[in-house]
Amino acid sequence: MGRKRTTAFDAKIFLTKARTGRSLSTYRKKQVVFVQGDHADAVFYVERGQIKLTVVSEQGRSAIVAVLGRGDFFGEGCLAGQPVRMATASAVTDASVVRVERRAMMELLHARSPFSERFMAHLLARNVRIEEDLVDQLFNSTEKRLARVLLLLARFGKEGATEPMIPKISQEVLAEMVGTTRPRVNEFMNKFRKLGFIQYNGGLHIHSSLLNVLLHDKPPAA
Repeated sequence: MGRKRTTAFDAKIFLTKARTGRSLSTYRKKQVVFVQGDHADAVFYVERGQIKLTVVSEQGRSAIVAVLGRGDFFGEGCLAGQPVRMATASAVTDASVVRVERRAMMELLHARSPFSERFMAHLLARNVRIEEDLVDQLFNSTEKRLARVLLLLARFGKEGATEPMIPKISQEVLAEMVGTTRPRVNEFMNKFRKLGFIQYNGGLHIHSSLLNVLLHDKPPAA
């Protein structure tokens, strides 16, 4: 049998073949990549670490709309003519990010079919994720929404990408992502820990058994 084809994107190879329009930058925890309202002129790729996207309304209310990890793109709205950034991107952990200018990205999409396939798969997955997020907010309990967020942060279900341990994330950030209060997040995190679904040990371990919360109409009692 031949080797299984892979569409994995190697940022290092990508950069070594680049001529212009591409650069690799590192960001410290909480450092901003771009701000909501900035001119949208490039697409970004997460090589290492985690990046969060936060939206602030005209009334000053903020919400975390995504937390992205290695292998994810963000800022792709500029390819569809989006003139300004619709969210603020900042580092949740120390991170390495590849910046690709809009023109260079368009050239890549037209000239490199493996890369185009990888990027299209990203866009389709992002669309599915947005639909799932909407259903999650409309129909699921706070407990199930928190369990889903934790599994997503651990990249559970992504082939070859599941994180054995994720950096410790504040309960305030989790509350913003879930759409609830920090005390409620604290209550459920303690419950998950007692049930053995999560573990604190230099970071946050998310066990696959946390899926039980999503698969049962009535989550297990502590």
